[in-house]
Amino acid sequence: MRLDKYLKVSRIIKRRTVANEVCDAGKAVVNGKAARASYDVKPGDVIELNFESRAVKFRVEKVVETIRKEDVSTMYTPL
Repeated sequence: MRLDKYLKVSRIIKRRTVANEVCDAGKAVVNGKAARASYDVKPGDVIELNFESRAVKFRVEKVVETIRKEDVSTMYTPL
């Protein structure tokens, strides 16, 4: 699954276009390297998002196309 879609499905970022803009601005880092929106997310990847006010870091636990809102917390683990 693409990085921008993963961020939207996991509800880390509300809209896919915003997730795409974050990636294009170079604010998304996967496993220590800057990642584009087209990066293929795999379980075990460590994603760090650097927003202006704070940084968010988490590990990908599973990748699914659709998920219920109640089960989103099983997709990643905050670090």
